[in-house]
Amino acid sequence: MAIKTIIKLKQISASNTADITSRNIECKIINNKSIYLIHRATIRQLCTKRQGTANTKTKSEVQGGGRKPWKQKGTGKARAGSIRSPLWRGGGVTFGPKDKIYDYKINAKEKKLAVCTLLHNKASQISIIPNNEFFSEKPSTQLLLNKIKLLDLNINEKLLIIVKNKDKNLYLSSRNIPNIELIQANQINIVALLKAKLILITLESLEEIQGVYND
Repeated sequence: MAIKTIIKLKQISASNTADITSRNIECKIINNKSIYLIHRATIRQLCTKRQGTANTKTKSEVQGGGRKPWKQKGTGKARAGSIRSPLWRGGGVTFGPKDKIYDYKINAKEKKLAVCTLLHNKASQISIIPNNEFFSEKPSTQLLLNKIKLLDLNINEKLLIIVKNKDKNLYLSSRNIPNIELIQANQINIVALLKAKLILITLESLEEIQGVYND
């Protein structure tokens, strides 16, 4: 069951760390009885990453070996009916993997509810930042690290940065930092939210989140 609520998020800035304000967003979340939706959304995302293309041939699918290799008795060898037997090298595989579609259906509204609920549950770990907080004229990992330190954030913890549109310089600056993940507001996923210990959301992307997930 979905209920409407208001999520209160703090707003910070590297240029003025003493000035901490707050922003409110209204969204629908699920109650405790429907918390399984988060699990379903997680399973769906992990399942879609599986290729499911592993395929082995059985005894009936392997080429060759139509006739009996040798007569049943008198040779001193173990009896054999076909060179395609799983006991033979190059033969078929018994109970081997087959093509499988690991698809797990979940409704779009259920996914939105799961995302909003996670944002609500992680509100204490979320901070709103100005749109140009990490803007730079050229890619610089060191410059990005310095700005994160000014925000008094622990770089050793998993940090998720949510932006409206991916900036090339920001992407190049952050891709060499193992604990930072950069995603767009319209591509928020459950696994990224679950992994993150700290979440930074730009003002533009906050409006995007409200537009996409608040319906």
